[in-house]
Amino acid sequence: MSFLYFILPALGGYTLTSLYLLKNPHIIHKRKRTAFYCTHISHRGGCGERIESTMEAFTHAVEQGTQMIELDCHLTHDGHVVVSHDENLLRQTGHDVTISSLNLQDLPLYKERLEVTFKAGHYSSGADRQFALLEDLFRKFPAIPVSIEIKENNSPLIEKVSDLVKRYNREDITVWASVNSSIMKKCCRVNDSMPYSFSMNRGVLLLLLFYSGLLPFVPLGESLLQFYLPRVINRYVSVTMRRSLFKHLAARGIQVHLFVCNKDEDIKAAFEVGATGVMTDYPSLLTSYLCRNRSQD
Repeated sequence: MSFLYFILPALGGYTLTSLYLLKNPHIIHKRKRTAFYCTHISHRGGCGERIESTMEAFTHAVEQGTQMIELDCHLTHDGHVVVSHDENLLRQTGHDVTISSLNLQDLPLYKERLEVTFKAGHYSSGADRQFALLEDLFRKFPAIPVSIEIKENNSPLIEKVSDLVKRYNREDITVWASVNSSIMKKCCRVNDSMPYSFSMNRGVLLLLLFYSGLLPFVPLGESLLQFYLPRVINRYVSVTMRRSLFKHLAARGIQVHLFVCNKDEDIKAAFEVGATGVMTDYPSLLTSYLCRNRSQD
């Protein structure tokens, strides 16, 4: 039992040091300084109020005061970077075709009414039913931060997105995002000047590091954590949504964006648990919430 005289003090010292550094990460980590800080993020351009990922949706979101646009990209057969959540267009257009099989001019129009993915039974519509080019978005909104999710392990797509980001001089306000770690590594190899978010595997590792007490000692390259806010928050809060974790990340300059928050109570819960930003399908709803609560502070 004599080894306990050495083990217990060591464990106690480790625990105390870990807890102290969790609250004071600046002691060993330099705070990240991103060129943007966003509390209002529009998912697919605010797809609850306009048809998702269209220029009309992006324009409406910016007019509502959004500070970041979240989107996904795919590559057409003739090499254009198109903004679209899906590669297969059946859900969005009613046509069972893929973006990669079609030239830009042959892409079908969006449906006149499109169901909102994260609000079943609700539909969006708008005058604009055309697929947008990433370049058109960059040209129209040169100062708006954009989070670009890459879903495919597609080197030409990644390289063309990177080229557009460089051409429009927006490497500091355009974020790489992917749930796939291999894709994320490839994105960062192609352009390591862009900030990037946690992939799924890295997010799991983040939780393991947090609950083991190792997180305060480990450097993190990511600048954002974009994480889904469960509908039944209390069921998961003890597992994934510890406010101390989010506060630690924020103290290290890592922004925490929770999605998809389409009700006032979800927005409130996200901020209460420590989110620095909220992603929504309804930009006017989020703007209204932020204005009301700002006036109360």
